Parts: sequence; structure tokens; C-alpha cells
Amino acid sequence: MNLPNKLTLFRVILVPFFVLFMELSLPGGINRYIALAIFAVASLTDLLDGKIARKYNLVTNFGKFMDPLADKLLVAAAMICLIGIIPKWVVIVIISREFIISGFRLIAAEGGKVIAAGWWGKIKTTVQMIMIIWLILDINFKPVAFIYDIIGQILIYASLVLTIVSLVDYLVKNKGVIRIE
Repeated sequence: MNLPNKLTLFRVILVPFFVLFMELSLPGGINRYIALAIFAVASLTDLLDGKIARKYNLVTNFGKFMDPLADKLLVAAAMICLIGIIPKWVVIVIISREFIISGFRLIAAEGGKVIAAGWWGKIKTTVQMIMIIWLILDINFKPVAFIYDIIGQILIYASLVLTIVSLVDYLVKNKGVIRIE
């Protein structure tokens, strides 16, 4: 197994640890900072695995399939942990998009085709990861709390818009995958 694929698997392994620390209640809220560190490391592996795979020609079908899946697991777990900060309906829309894309990928795989993530999907994932990091920070310092909340709302709705745009882009580009009979 090559390094990019190991990084992808490492990201998947980090997901339960991230959720554990998001759900714990440790003194001083230290659990959130540990969860934030885990999420940040996992997010960085997403950046690294793709760059390494492309630079050293280590792109594999496993990586094309697992990398987006690992992203979906990490982001979906984080958004579920942040329900209450992120409106439930937004989380449902975002996770629904991921199910639709995963279904498309499975159908394509049955036909021997592996569909890699597109640019809109990569931008969406990046904005979602930034949003999650921002929301986990949970800044309550009075002079900046208002600005923090506004930026958080902008990131939530930017993630939602990019989710919809990337879904439409994906469906249009891959409309040949599903043939309605």
C-alpha cells in the first residue's frame, strides 16, 4: 500500500477518535481542542494524500474511491457532532448529497468506471473543513463573539451552496452513469 493510501486510511481511523473527543466533557473544554487538533490533522492528510499521489504518480483506483469516502466520513461525523450550531436541515442536505454521490460512484464502479472527485467537490470539502474548524473553536470572547458568529454563519451557508453546486456539477458531468429504462 502506497503512502497516499495509508494517509487516507489514517484519516478514516481518526474519525472515531475525533467523535469521542467531541462528545467528552473534560475540564476547561480541553476535549474540544483535542478534537480540533485531530480534525485538523485529518484534514491535512486529505491535502497531502492527493498532492503526493499526483506528484509521484501514485494515483490508484483505491485512492480515487477511498479518498472521497474518507472525506465524507470525517465531515459527516463532524457535522453531526455540531448539530445545534449547524441547523439540522443543513446537515441533512449536505449528508444527502454525499449519499447521492456515493450511490453514483457505486453504480459507476459496477460498470468498471471510477469517478474521481471534481474541483467543485474539492472546493466544497475545503470550505466545509474550514467551517468545521471555525465552529469547533467556539470563540466566546465578548468583543469578537459577534464577528465570530457572523463568520460561522457565512461558512455554514457557503458550505451549503457549494454542496448544491458540486452536486449539480457532478450529476451533469456523470449523467451517463445512470440510464433510466
